[in-house]
Amino acid sequence: MLRFIALLLTALLLASILPVLALRWATPPTSAVMLARTLAEDRQQAWEWVDIEHISTHVALAVVAAEDQKFPQHFGFDLHAIRAAVEDNTRGKRLRGASTLTQQVARNLFLWQGRSYLRKGLEAWFTVLLELCWPKQRILEVYLNIAETGPQTFGMEAAAWRYFSRPAIALTSEQAALLAAVLPNPRRLHAARPSPYVMERRDHILQQMELLGAAYLDGILPATTGQ
Repeated sequence: MLRFIALLLTALLLASILPVLALRWATPPTSAVMLARTLAEDRQQAWEWVDIEHISTHVALAVVAAEDQKFPQHFGFDLHAIRAAVEDNTRGKRLRGASTLTQQVARNLFLWQGRSYLRKGLEAWFTVLLELCWPKQRILEVYLNIAETGPQTFGMEAAAWRYFSRPAIALTSEQAALLAAVLPNPRRLHAARPSPYVMERRDHILQQMELLGAAYLDGILPATTGQ
């Protein structure tokens, strides 16, 4: 029995590590969220992979400013944000998200949607694997390509064409901030028809981008990334 358990744990370990290692270099053919949307809606999702060099630095900075400002420094988890979210929850305030970009990549690429303890445990495990096996640039590149950006739309390239009729490398800071503004709930918040709330979020993200500075991601983005 002990030998069987050891073999099972080894198999599960390899089953999680091998795809993480492979996808450090290989383009993901899809993501768990994209696949779930395709099956549930019986519709093809708009998605086009582009290397990070072909995505405007405005987009990368807008996403970090909106979703995970400590991305260059943390090791997969923003402990301060987690602590603040727990404190808000105990005070009866609205539960807010504390997921880093790495956690979101782990969840969206490999796992299912939901709030079970099993899912959260697997998300934490894959987050650690990603931070150990991938450089920050790769984590950001995959996020920018698989993030849900609207109905039947995934990734910044597909979103750029759908909402602005241009490639992601040509997006302005205002357009990038607008895309980042809908990321918390892209099925209810729309870049094509931005509500006053979305526009307010866009303006706040633009302010945060300015505070962080254009060079904030210089240690992560390749020097040839489009402006």
